[in-house]
Amino acid sequence: MYLDFYGLKEKPFSLTPDPQFLYLSESHRTAIDSLLYGIQQREGFMVVTGDIGTGKTTICRSLLEKLDHKVKTAVIFNSFLTEGELLRAILKDLGFTSIGRTKAERIEALNQYLLNQLSQGNHVVLIVDEAQNLSIPVLEQIRMLSNLETTKEKMLQIILFGQIELNQKLRSPKLKQLNQRIVIRHHIFPLSREETESYIYQRLTVAGSQGGVTFSKAAMDEIYQFSKGIPRLINLICDRSLIGGYVEDTSRIEKRVVLKAKKELILEEPTRPVFDSALLLKFLSPLGMLLLTVLVFLIVGMIMLRGEWHTSFNGVRHFIQKHFEKGYFQISGSMPMSSSATPTDNKKEQDLEQKGTVPESVTIALEGSK
Repeated sequence: MYLDFYGLKEKPFSLTPDPQFLYLSESHRTAIDSLLYGIQQREGFMVVTGDIGTGKTTICRSLLEKLDHKVKTAVIFNSFLTEGELLRAILKDLGFTSIGRTKAERIEALNQYLLNQLSQGNHVVLIVDEAQNLSIPVLEQIRMLSNLETTKEKMLQIILFGQIELNQKLRSPKLKQLNQRIVIRHHIFPLSREETESYIYQRLTVAGSQGGVTFSKAAMDEIYQFSKGIPRLINLICDRSLIGGYVEDTSRIEKRVVLKAKKELILEEPTRPVFDSALLLKFLSPLGMLLLTVLVFLIVGMIMLRGEWHTSFNGVRHFIQKHFEKGYFQISGSMPMSSSATPTDNKKEQDLEQKGTVPESVTIALEGSK
C-alpha cells in the first residue's frame, strides 16, 4: 500500500525470515561463525537458543545459504514428530526414495548413506528448528543418531535451534547423556539501542529506500522501548508506523506516529476476561444475593444427602432457611418483621441441631410470622 509512496520495491519489515534482510549483530554473527566452524570440524552436537522473535529461523536459513555443495542437509521445521516420523523425515529430506519399513532398516540405510558421504569427503548435517517442541523420546533418538560415527570423527552433525525452554529440557536427568555431548552452545541476544537503529535503516535500504524514509531520534527511542530490541517486534511497529506516515502524507516518522502505531498494536492484543467477585457483589441486589445463596445451599444440601449423612430432609430445610434469613437481613440492612421464637424454643432448636435432627414440628421465625 505504501511502497510507491516511499519509493520501495518491497516491504522492508515483513515477518517472513528472509535471509537477504538478515542484520548481523554481534550475537548473530557469532552464532553463524560458530555453526560453520562446528560443521567443518565435525563437532557433533550444536545448540542455538534465543527468545521468541530474536531471529533463530533467519539465522538457520542464512546458514543454509552459506553451505557449499559438499554439505548435505536434512532440515526439520516441524518438530512435533514421533521417533518413527523423525527418521522418515530425515531420509526423505536427504533424497531417499525408499525409507524402509522398520526403525532398524531406516537407521541402517542412514548409516550406509553417512559412510558413503564420508568417503567422498562430504559433510551431513541434521538441522531441527523449534527443537524445544521435541519430546524426550525423540531427543533421545537424536542422541542415538549421533552414535553413527567412525573411530575418529562424527559422521552426522546435529544442530538444534530452539527457544529458551530447550535449555531447560536438555537439563532433564533423562537427557544427561545428550546434554554432555553438546560441543557448541550459543544464545542469541536482543539488539541494543544502536543496533536497533542500524537494523531499521539496513532493512529500508535492502527494500530499495534511497534515504527518503527517516525516523526521528524520539521515534527510534520509542521503537526500542516497545520492542526491547527483538527483531520481530521491531518489524511490527515499524511496518505500522510506515502506514501511519503514509496516512499523514509524510516520510519523516515522528514519535507521535510511533505512539499511535504502538497503541493500535496493543489494542489488537487479545484480552483474557477476568472474573471480579467484588464487582459481582457490587451489582447484585439483596434479592439477587439471596437467590445466589439459595442455589449454593441447595447444592450443599444435595451433597449432604447423597453422602448418606444422617440428617433428615426437614433438618436440612431448617438449616438452609435459617441461614437464608440471616444472610438476607445482613445484606439488606433491615430487621426481621417479627420474631415469635422464644429463648426456650431457640435452646431446643440448638440442642436438636447438635444431635443432627430437627423435627418438622419445630418452625423457624419466618414461619411463625405468618
